[in-house]
Amino acid sequence: MKIDLTETTASKVNKALVQGRRASGTPAVGMVLTLVIVTDEENAYDAQKAANEASREHPSRTLVVIKRVSRSPRDRAAARLDAEVRVGADAGTGETVVLRMYGEALHHAQSVVLPLLLPDAPVVVWWPVNAPLDPAKDPLGALAQRRVTDSYAAEQPIQELTARSAVYAPGDTDLSWSRITPWRSMLAAALDQLPCQVTGIEVEGEEFNPSCELLAMWLADRLDVPVARAVSSGPGLTSVRMETDHGVIILDRANGSLATLCMPGQPDRAVALKRRETSELLAEELRRLDPDDTYAATLKYGVDRIGAPSPRTSGGAGPDRARESDSPDEPKAAPAAKKAAPAKRAASK
Repeated sequence: MKIDLTETTASKVNKALVQGRRASGTPAVGMVLTLVIVTDEENAYDAQKAANEASREHPSRTLVVIKRVSRSPRDRAAARLDAEVRVGADAGTGETVVLRMYGEALHHAQSVVLPLLLPDAPVVVWWPVNAPLDPAKDPLGALAQRRVTDSYAAEQPIQELTARSAVYAPGDTDLSWSRITPWRSMLAAALDQLPCQVTGIEVEGEEFNPSCELLAMWLADRLDVPVARAVSSGPGLTSVRMETDHGVIILDRANGSLATLCMPGQPDRAVALKRRETSELLAEELRRLDPDDTYAATLKYGVDRIGAPSPRTSGGAGPDRARESDSPDEPKAAPAAKKAAPAKRAASK
């Protein structure tokens, strides 16, 4: 069911939500959180689709905030709010409210959103694109327990990752971090099977892909060893090579779906390591609403402490590369000059 409201208020939107629930035969509210999506008109459809799919696991009230700039100087000064309320099959397993704001309302989005939040339920804010410089101090971000950005959607992903580390606050997270969860789990499991000392690591993947940087930073922080970066043509992350005192451990994924795990003294194994959709990444982040200390420690380690990438495979992506789901950065020079020490056990997220 859809209800369109023009030049409306938050109070009328709330009444429309109640009306929609009664009309669809579901008067009770069975949602577990409020998801606020802050986006532009161009990316709103994809963001709503991902949120609807994630709502199958996390029934939620989704508030899509779209800030519109009027062409007319007169309209730019006047505050205006248009809303589209969706309940039932049109909103996944929760409720969706699309809020289009004009004029002065653009600068007071938090005042419109606040009355529409579910009472006594966590709030998550997600910026699919154009995230603020400091999400925790953003007026909408300040309402949330969890703030989700995506550095891979930025014009300069690696610089964006560096900026995120400078303003990190508990509750911040990034979909580029979520993309490497299966890699971290697989590598941690490999080291659990083979007690050894790791002496050096090389992470290979696409150029300008922040997930690759995050994986390299996580390995360097957890294992306290030098980590080198190498560039490949992708897609996304392609391989991790760990030198140990028992031999070489290699996790290689050339096609974006199936990887091969090679360990000393064991036969090679094919492992599922597919590139995940945005809805799966979002659902993962909604599973935990407490601060992610592992992500915080990885960001604090710093991009600049990982050596500049060294080219190894021809055909690396250039600055105008196509956006992918996984995320690495470029390889071009020396490994981080961090003294090797006995390996700590790599812990997964």
